[in-house]
Amino acid sequence: MISLTSPVETRAHAWPAGAKLGGLCLATAALFYLDSLALIAAVAVLILTLYSLPGRSFMASGLRRLARLWPFLIVVIAWAAIEGRPAHGLGIALRMISAVALANLVTMTTRLTDMVDVVAFLCRPFRRLGLQTRALEIAIALVIRMTPVLLDRAEDLMQAWRARSRRRPGWRIILPFTLLAFDDAERVSEALKARGGLIPNKET
Repeated sequence: MISLTSPVETRAHAWPAGAKLGGLCLATAALFYLDSLALIAAVAVLILTLYSLPGRSFMASGLRRLARLWPFLIVVIAWAAIEGRPAHGLGIALRMISAVALANLVTMTTRLTDMVDVVAFLCRPFRRLGLQTRALEIAIALVIRMTPVLLDRAEDLMQAWRARSRRRPGWRIILPFTLLAFDDAERVSEALKARGGLIPNKET
């Protein structure tokens, strides 16, 4: 698997993964307690500033990943405008983009193996009770890694559709996208089986 960690080194790369994930949880929770639109906008500007500090390459890479959110943001803002609460919709959109931007920032500055180590540490009490937690650890790692892969698949399908038709792809790409997802899942499953599977072998 290709790591999602940015090759552009930042100070945050050296910070402990547990501290960054814990801070992400606290910051996201605090973000949704803010009521002032001005404060929410200020947080969004602050996060954008954090993206700009490591340089243009880092910022451009991060913003490209966030650009995939624009359809959801438009729907939220449009729905709120229809209900006559445009400021409320803008606040929700800013919260959404800020929360995802923070999560993306953590992902870009944290190795996937370090994230898995944090999950393994949190699951340690359950292992002491005799429960197998390896499947959970691998599942979380796969979600983190495969989500952007699936988004790229969807984008490729939409581009292929636009190259062949003037009509919008819409629901028409759902079936091929599902088949591609199943194909990727099968390949990952085969790779895991080739490496011993999810349950460690107890035989000696």
